[in-house]
Amino acid sequence: MPQTVKKHAEDRMEKAISALKRDLATLRAGRAAPALLDRVQVEYYGTMTPLNQLANINTPDSRTLLIQPWDKSSLADIERAILKSDLGLTPANDGNTIRLVIPPLTEERRMELVKMTKKFGEEAKVAIRNIRRDANDDIKKMEKTDISEDESRRHQDDIQKTTDKFIAEVDKVLVAKEKEIMEV
Repeated sequence: MPQTVKKHAEDRMEKAISALKRDLATLRAGRAAPALLDRVQVEYYGTMTPLNQLANINTPDSRTLLIQPWDKSSLADIERAILKSDLGLTPANDGNTIRLVIPPLTEERRMELVKMTKKFGEEAKVAIRNIRRDANDDIKKMEKTDISEDESRRHQDDIQKTTDKFIAEVDKVLVAKEKEIMEV
């Protein structure tokens, strides 16, 4: 039974790392990637809809994103959503498509992105620690009925080792993203 608690906690920690990587992919590091637009929500017929569900997003070159909406009437809504987003990009609308030219990052913008990266990393670490707390609580409940105090302590130590491993993974992901952002 404690093995299932540890396995469940490890699975949830892996999902926290995946969520961190997904969040970091939405930060631009000086080159175009469709993932930059993952957080953009468009008001489409009164409903907030993710941009990638309304349009085809391509990267014709390393500095340009090309957005081709499936419904041409949504072009203005998409343009408005991009302007309202925190991307800092100005869309160029040609009547059929929207082009987003990704400018080179300034030193100031790079520092802002590093701060955002650290914020995402801290949120991931908090999530992992919360998972550890939940798993330890489950183990302590088992201690009252199913397992001995020594076994409980051993399982909690295993959970702590797993937590440390995943926190180190978060740090590794953050260092790689910061290096990518600071690359000129």
